[in-house]
Amino acid sequence: MSEAPLDLIIVGAGFSGLAMAIRARQAGIDRLLVLEKAAGIGGTWRANTYPGAACDVPSQLYSLSFAPKSDWSRLFAPQAEIKSYLEGLVAGHGLAPFLRLETRVERAVFDAAAGLWRVETDKGTLSARVLVGAMGALHHPSVPRIPGLDGFSGTAFHSAAWDHACDLRAKRVGVIGTGASAVQFVPEIVGRVAHLTQFQRSAPWILPRGDRLVGDARRRLMRLGPLRRLYRASLFWRREVAALAGFTRVSRVTALAEGLARRHLAASVSDPELRRKLTPDYRLGCKRVLLSDAYYPALARPHASLVTAPIRAVLPHGIVTADGAEHPLDVLIFATGFSPGGSLLRTEVIGRDGVSLLQAWKDGADAFRGVSVAGFPNFFLLLGPNTGLGHNSVLLMVEAQVAHVLDALQRLRGHPGGVLEVRPQAQARFRAEVDARMRDSIWTRGGCGSWYLDRAGRNRTLWPGSVGDYVRGTARLRAEDYDFVGSPGLRPAPAKGPALSKP
Repeated sequence: MSEAPLDLIIVGAGFSGLAMAIRARQAGIDRLLVLEKAAGIGGTWRANTYPGAACDVPSQLYSLSFAPKSDWSRLFAPQAEIKSYLEGLVAGHGLAPFLRLETRVERAVFDAAAGLWRVETDKGTLSARVLVGAMGALHHPSVPRIPGLDGFSGTAFHSAAWDHACDLRAKRVGVIGTGASAVQFVPEIVGRVAHLTQFQRSAPWILPRGDRLVGDARRRLMRLGPLRRLYRASLFWRREVAALAGFTRVSRVTALAEGLARRHLAASVSDPELRRKLTPDYRLGCKRVLLSDAYYPALARPHASLVTAPIRAVLPHGIVTADGAEHPLDVLIFATGFSPGGSLLRTEVIGRDGVSLLQAWKDGADAFRGVSVAGFPNFFLLLGPNTGLGHNSVLLMVEAQVAHVLDALQRLRGHPGGVLEVRPQAQARFRAEVDARMRDSIWTRGGCGSWYLDRAGRNRTLWPGSVGDYVRGTARLRAEDYDFVGSPGLRPAPAKGPALSKP
C-alpha cells in the first residue's frame, strides 16, 4: 500500500477523526487519509451497543457546531442515532474516498531526513507530513483479574462488547461495576431477568436525567438556524457556569449538587438500608457524575439486590464475596470501564532520535495543550492528556484542537520538508500550570480514587478549568510555543482555514 506522501494521515474514524478530516478538506487539504481499524466508522458509538446506550450530554450540544442536526429524537441521543449522525457526516461531506477501513496502524516512525511520518499498517506503509492521533481512550474494555473467572460456566462479557445472542430472560444476571454503562443498561434489562445482582465497589453520585422525546414542533423550531444556535448556547452556558462557579473544586456548588442528588435518591428508594448503600462516601464530582431517572428504581425492585462486599472469586456457577456469601449466576456482565491509554499506547509511535511515545510517557502521559508532544514533530493528538471534561461537551474541546492542527497545517504549506515541534519549555510550562490547578481540584481533594488519576495520583485525564479558557489558549498556534525547523524562511503565518465555530 506504499503511495506518494500525503499531507495528512488521521488515525481513527470516531468523532474527533471525522471532525479533523472535514475541517482539513474545508481548508483545501485533500491529500489526506483516515485510517480505521474497525469495519465501520463511529468509534465508541459504533462499538458500544448495550441496551440503553446513550449520551449524557444533550444532543444539540453533543454534535459538531459546523454540522448541526435539527431532528434529534430525544434530548439525550441514543447510540444508534449518534452513529447514524456520524455516518451522515461521512456521506454529507464526501469522506468515503478518504477512509481506509479495516486498516490497523501497527507502527509510526518519524523520518527526520525526509520530514515525513512513515505509517506502517497491516495493509502496507504510508507516508505523510503530518500525523494526527484520533484514536480515543475509551474503547479498550478493562476486565478485572478475578480468581476463577476462566472457570465460570455461564456466559460472561463486557458491556462494550455486548453479547446480543445471550438471552437474558429468566436468567440470574450479575453486573460488576456501577459506572456510566451500568447505570444505563441495568434499568433496560432488569425487567427481563429472573434476578439481578449488582456488585458495587463504590456508589456513584447520580443526578436526575430528565430525558424526553423531542416533539415535532420543537424539531421544526430547531430548523431555524438562529434559534438552534441560541438553544445550543444556552445548553453550553448552563454547564460552563457550573465550572466557573466551582464545579471543578470543592465548593458551594458541590454541596448544592450533593443535596439535589440525595433528594433524588430519597425520592427513588424507600428502603433506608438500600439508600445507605447507594449513598457515596466522597464528594460529588470526584468521580464521573452520572445521570439517570431509572437506575435507582431498578435496584429497588424485589428481584434485584445490591452487594457491597468485595468479590473474592468467581465460581463455576456464580460469585463468592469476602463475607463468604455465594451468589448464583447464569450470566456475568462487566461494566468496568476501559483502559485509559486506549490504542495510542498500544501503537508504536517513534519520534526524534528513536524515542517512542511509550518512553516519553514513562512517567505519565503529557502533551502541550493535550495536543502536541516535544520530540514528535508534525504529530498531534485529539483528546490527548488533560483534555477530558467533567461538566460540558468534550466535542467543544475537539473543535479547539482541530483548529490548532489546522493552524499548523496552514503554516507548513509552501515549506517542503519543514516541521513544527512544540518546545519542551512550553510543554513543561503547560504541565506545571495544570498540576497547580489540580492541587485544589475536586478530583484531588474529593476523597476518592478514580481512573482519572495515574499511579502517582496525578490527574492526566481531565481539564481543570472552563471550556472557554481552554479554547482561548488552544484554538490558535502561538509561534513562541513551537520551533519551526528544516525549511529556510519558515515563519508563523496567519491561518487561512475555517474559523473556530462558537458553542
